[in-house]
Amino acid sequence: MPGAVSDSSTLIHLAKIGHLHLLLDFHQSILIAPAVWREVFQEGKDWPGSSEIEVGRGGGWIDVVAPANQALVSSLLEDLHEGESETIALAIERCPDIVFLDESDARKKARAYGLNISGVIGILIRAEKEGKISSLKEELDRLRNDSGFWIGEDVYQNAIHSSEQK
Repeated sequence: MPGAVSDSSTLIHLAKIGHLHLLLDFHQSILIAPAVWREVFQEGKDWPGSSEIEVGRGGGWIDVVAPANQALVSSLLEDLHEGESETIALAIERCPDIVFLDESDARKKARAYGLNISGVIGILIRAEKEGKISSLKEELDRLRNDSGFWIGEDVYQNAIHSSEQK
């Protein structure tokens, strides 16, 4: 059983702020669907962080695997993008510990299938709790300002508040 299945957003934004390594720190292997690989590496080859993702694949801890259930992928495509659809289908098939999704519609759909989900903010919260980053607020600000990750103010404040409760 793989440790995690990830969508593109989690990979891209962690790489952009220099924390892709957290995925390896927390999980021995990350599976991504072909649509995610295309978005992250082929379409985003010149984006900051894409080379780190390629290194992860070359190092064997990021593996590209196609979901077998293409009927499910097609069904999910009615409401979601290709990468999110393939990610959810792959997660249903592989039963990972966790699925990384950041987009709210994808998270809602994944919950309907009983998948355990998190996203880039959840990874950073865990990283702070385990002493792998020094300040959640600083990293959230970097996500907003340096990587272009949109964080609603209520989500931002809830994350900061959860950090202060440790």
